[in-house]
Amino acid sequence: MDAFTAGLLQRIKTTESDLSRARDEGDEFLVEVELGELDDLRRLAAEHGVEVSATTA
Repeated sequence: MDAFTAGLLQRIKTTESDLSRARDEGDEFLVEVELGELDDLRRLAAEHGVEVSATTA
């Protein structure tokens, strides 16, 4: 796994964790922010052929 792929997968994992925390705290604004970030990261992964399992959202 190259550095780009590893970094992207780590960012996705971190964003999923942040999204889960925002949901648990009831922070609707932060949930929307994290969902947007997650969508962008997943789109970037797809554009570069990085396989990502859908775990959250």
